[in-house]
Amino acid sequence: MISEVTIRIPIQKESDSKAIKQEILNELKKNKIICKSDNFSLIKLKRSIDARRKNIIAVLKYKVYIDEEIPTENYEPHWQIANKNKRVLIIGSGPAGLFGAFKLLEHGITPIILERGENVADRKRSIAQISTKGVVLEDSNYCFGEGGAGTFSDGKLYTRSSKRGDISSVLRLFYYFGADKKILTDAHPHIGTDKLPAIVKSMREKIISLGGEIHFCTKVKDFLITENALGKKEVCGVCAINTKTQEQNDFFADAVLLSAGHSAQDIYKSLFKIEPSALEAKTFAVGVRVEHPRELIDFIQYHGRGENLGAAEYHFTTQQAHRGVYSFCMCPGGFVVPSATGPNEIVVNGMSAANRNSSWSNAAVVVETRIEDVLQDFPDLPPEKKVIAGLLWREALESLTFKNGSITKAPAQRLTDFLSHKESSTLPKTSYAPGVISSRLDEWLPLQIKSRLESCFKEVDAKMKGYISSEALLIASETRTSTPVRILREKESGESPVLKHLFPAGEGSGYSGGIVSSALDGENQCEKIARFLA
Repeated sequence: MISEVTIRIPIQKESDSKAIKQEILNELKKNKIICKSDNFSLIKLKRSIDARRKNIIAVLKYKVYIDEEIPTENYEPHWQIANKNKRVLIIGSGPAGLFGAFKLLEHGITPIILERGENVADRKRSIAQISTKGVVLEDSNYCFGEGGAGTFSDGKLYTRSSKRGDISSVLRLFYYFGADKKILTDAHPHIGTDKLPAIVKSMREKIISLGGEIHFCTKVKDFLITENALGKKEVCGVCAINTKTQEQNDFFADAVLLSAGHSAQDIYKSLFKIEPSALEAKTFAVGVRVEHPRELIDFIQYHGRGENLGAAEYHFTTQQAHRGVYSFCMCPGGFVVPSATGPNEIVVNGMSAANRNSSWSNAAVVVETRIEDVLQDFPDLPPEKKVIAGLLWREALESLTFKNGSITKAPAQRLTDFLSHKESSTLPKTSYAPGVISSRLDEWLPLQIKSRLESCFKEVDAKMKGYISSEALLIASETRTSTPVRILREKESGESPVLKHLFPAGEGSGYSGGIVSSALDGENQCEKIARFLA
């Protein structure tokens, strides 16, 4: 007999196997299932922490096998050697691109990945230069390169987007390539930026071993367009440039998966030039990174009792003046990192190592931004450019942030000073390696962002007493939570309605947010490509 039970046990007893077995027996008895303590076996399905009250509880879900053995579960994907007669270009090697490539290989289709950035080893060295030399390579940085923006991030694998498909399939594939087994059971699984590079490298090696191709430092310059018998535009390939040698090459394929990521401004502009109706404006979010001493967040979330619980997480969503204001990409025991992709801009993001043991915890706190908010700042924008207004507005804010910073040093302000509308004469220590410079964020952030952040912080502090602190630091600007532009696609076919053979996918195309949802979106789009090529 097989049954599933959920037990709640004091956190101090989580490692006490005898206490856990007794709680499971009690739970089975409630369900009128009687068994002895020595004739059942367990598989842990989920683990979470309930820290809402003083007594912290571990919530554990198990599959219980009574009077029978646990089946052996050896996950072995079913890939085929690639058929060179069926070729699909994949633009970008983020989660949508990589997981899409594996889906194509299930059908024996050759994935050809074009990645503008470097492989993970070279990318690490380029990223180091941002902090040590103040040098940002436009095509290989925290946003661009092997594995996409997620490679050098917290590696969060938690998503509420279960409608896209089997989330566990993504977790199993990450585990197959070397992630810790805990991701299969943790309620909020994460891999960690120190573990992801090796996993991404293993994925690359497997794709190549099966006949796929990956071209690094290969940046899409133009889409190659033909016209079919019905007069419709078709994407038959791309013209790409090697960012090291400047050599140009044309790549042709039967279909193109466009999974370039939310920072690929040039891709949006290229599509806009070819066919503006391929795009639509969408709501996005911008704000700041809020960094606290980790001990403070742990104390607030664990009610002063944080022994052996690890770095505490938090999440909040509020409504301020008819716009959502919420925390995003919370990195407990993490770091704030520079995520600019070009000169004269400052962008920040967050990341954590697997053990989440730094002295700080940070999160983006961002404000929902709609097209009508953006157009207030562009009263003279030609109507045909309104579809990319959010993109232009985002670029302007990143440039404004740069002007209020210093090279790669980010503008920052104590949270208490932000609310009191005064300059921070000193700044607390920060994890942001390039450094911060005191700036009046309360004066130069767009009014619709600044005013809503102020209201949000006060509301959050009422629930998380101590959140507003002189040790809390606001670091600007967080602008890459999502894309301001969506690349349209047909619901059933997944294909662009005006650029045939082009299949948009992932965060950059406006259809996902985060590693897991992007991976699922890439898989789903490539399943549709496989049907298209059948």
